Amino acid sequence: MATLSIALIGNPNTGKSTIFNELTGARQKIGNWPGVTIDKKVGYLKYKERAISIVDLPGTYSINARSPEEKIVVQYLMDAHSDLVVDVVDASNLERNLFLTVQLLEMAVPVLVDLNMMDEASRRGININTYELEKALGMPVVETVGRSSKSTRKLLDVFTSTVMKDYEPSALVAEHMQAVKALQNSGLEEAKLEEEIIILRYALVDKLMAQAVTVNSVGPTFSEKLDRILANGFLALPLLLLLLYAIFEITFTWFGKPLQEALSDFINGDVTDWAKASLETLDVAPWLQSLVTDGIINGVGSVISFVPLIFTLFFFLSFLDGTGYMARVAFIMDPIMRRAGLSGKGIMPLIMGFGCGVPAIMGARALDSEKDRMISILITPFLTCGAKLPIMALFAAMFFPDNAANVVFCMYVAGVLMAILMAKVLNVSTFKDKESTFLLELPPYRMPDMKTVLLETWEKGKGYLVKAGTIIFAMSVLIWFLSNYNFDGPTEEMSESFLAAIGSAMSALFVFHGFDTWESGAAIVTGILAKESVVSTMGILYGVADISTETENVMDTAAQLANSMGASFTTLSALAFMVFTQLYTPCVTALGTIKKETGKWKWTFFAALYTFAAAWIVSLLVYQVGRLLGFE
Repeated sequence: MATLSIALIGNPNTGKSTIFNELTGARQKIGNWPGVTIDKKVGYLKYKERAISIVDLPGTYSINARSPEEKIVVQYLMDAHSDLVVDVVDASNLERNLFLTVQLLEMAVPVLVDLNMMDEASRRGININTYELEKALGMPVVETVGRSSKSTRKLLDVFTSTVMKDYEPSALVAEHMQAVKALQNSGLEEAKLEEEIIILRYALVDKLMAQAVTVNSVGPTFSEKLDRILANGFLALPLLLLLLYAIFEITFTWFGKPLQEALSDFINGDVTDWAKASLETLDVAPWLQSLVTDGIINGVGSVISFVPLIFTLFFFLSFLDGTGYMARVAFIMDPIMRRAGLSGKGIMPLIMGFGCGVPAIMGARALDSEKDRMISILITPFLTCGAKLPIMALFAAMFFPDNAANVVFCMYVAGVLMAILMAKVLNVSTFKDKESTFLLELPPYRMPDMKTVLLETWEKGKGYLVKAGTIIFAMSVLIWFLSNYNFDGPTEEMSESFLAAIGSAMSALFVFHGFDTWESGAAIVTGILAKESVVSTMGILYGVADISTETENVMDTAAQLANSMGASFTTLSALAFMVFTQLYTPCVTALGTIKKETGKWKWTFFAALYTFAAAWIVSLLVYQVGRLLGFE
């Protein structure tokens, strides 16, 4: 028996993805639709000896082929020929959702209407007569509560038993389709024709609602009452900041950080010791031992050690998204983000950027317009990710011991201000002819489905792990080679290595910045490969081999480095160096993610070069203006 092909379609926030996850669980394949970066989710299952393939189409309010999501849905419906298209409808917002249903009927695809969130509809006093609605549509209608396995089993029963040839459009729908066809043959200009067809669609929706739905007044809902506090014009922003602070405290201090340190100690201790002992037992050549332990294990291990932080942060952000609060965040921030040329939704990738630039860049997928996605991707690297924090903390402790916390805070502010400034510049230059829309629905507050939260956390975190095993692996080998070899072969003097030569070439760009030593140039180069490498490179080059990148140990590290680096940096040049490393080219992992998300090398090179240029100019201004003001 052939595999049954099912496509799930529906408006955003209808619970479609929850149903998909409930049906398929971990039996999913995540990729991208051809030519775009929007997720393509395909799940597989077997039910009553029937193999079923389910495609989760992007959420869309209509199929007018305007947005990337709409174009994907239209192309799929025209090309894929699914056995059944399941229109997942939010029963508590039936009138709005039925507009998409009418469009599907016009395309003459086999549709099953899934009235999801029936529990929410009941709480709102909305009574839907499923039998009357099915009769009015001429298509099967099923009631579900997405998080209920009983509901989804009922849906599977319908999948495997429904014979679509037994259904045909009702007289009401047939009359509508004849009216649409008459308009299409009337010779009206395209804009007027579309307007008249929309009027016909809403007229049919009104008739369907009148025939099958009654509404009883129940007063303010729980979500409406909660929004009086969480979306209150006065309290909303302070509460948002407090919530984000709590998430970052849990992630980087209370929960994620101890796990990260334990994993780091395990990799740098047990794993490294075991590798060294094994290689020595096997009498492996010293150069290969160094490559494995100093290059691969230390390089890849430093990135893998951040996995607990990444997964913890993703979990809380996915959990908040499942509650419906993230839509309120976009609503709260919209007036502020508009001034920078972005919509309110643009705040979410930026928030994630304080943890790691890679998921933040990937998070831009959630933005509605291509313009907002591109601007968000291109400004995210300016923010202070977790890998930049040790650089800031170390230099602040060394050169500004009495005001270290304030200087680090200023670096965070500098990153945010630069991101906002460049968003405005890109909005009026590179993307000036592209429109940005902001369509926002506030879904009801609900307890998120934990299966969906965990699956989303895993899918996002898995991307970080894959990059650690590919790009970072390659870069770790490269850094090891550059720091241990020159044209004459192996060298024990790092100042004679390829890395030193590259650092000298790079340092020529910073003659007027106050940090034109080859050591600084080498640290900047390795920082492009991985921002974590800046501090460790400084430690190696200045003779402090056991340098710590943990922010709580920076005072000890600063004391070890102070004498060695004193001749290379002044207070002002150190500040300029901090500003440069805060703003310059993102690491290769982030650049690789930009290539993946934009699909074009030109944007990858643009991101690398324009951030470097911006950092070069700003750090030059810091140093030269500081000299003019007498701070040198």
